[in-house]
Amino acid sequence: MKIYTRTGDKGETGLLGGGRVSKADPRIEAYGTLDELNAVIGLLVQEVPSAEVPFLRHIQETLFKLGSHLAAGRTDKPLPLPVIEETAIEELERDIDRREAFIPPMRFFILPGSCKAEALAQLARTVCRRAERCLVVLYEKEPGPELFLRYLNRLSDWLFVFARHLTYQLGAEEIPWQPEKKKGFRLQ
Repeated sequence: MKIYTRTGDKGETGLLGGGRVSKADPRIEAYGTLDELNAVIGLLVQEVPSAEVPFLRHIQETLFKLGSHLAAGRTDKPLPLPVIEETAIEELERDIDRREAFIPPMRFFILPGSCKAEALAQLARTVCRRAERCLVVLYEKEPGPELFLRYLNRLSDWLFVFARHLTYQLGAEEIPWQPEKKKGFRLQ
């Protein structure tokens, strides 16, 4: 199979279930953003302790499953798509609870950048939130499984807690946001 087909040269792409859509279609934006999130998590994998890698790889697998459902489009013919279970969300929630037991409660807003791994986890969180927004836009046009939205919402929560946990696990210090208190300072 060649990497280039020339079929997308005019701004359209094919769906797994057949048919073609604009590359600006909300469906393409949604699964393209999932792909971006997966790539950022791939960078994160390179910076975390090895014990953290299996769970991150599991998340990447789940994102690929979700992306395959979005790439399938609406089709009447059955496609052999991988299943995403409710347990995927439960796994994230259990791990959030486990990690929160090891970090102090938040007392201030945090600036990303306590260490490289934490900054990458925060970057992944922001891309995850964008993927969630893209899915909301798609679902406003074409309703889909609520499970996918819930997974992305919980994943962004997990990435935030994971980032904080990495800070402490790697011996770094959280950077508190300290708004300017200069006289006359105003947001315009």
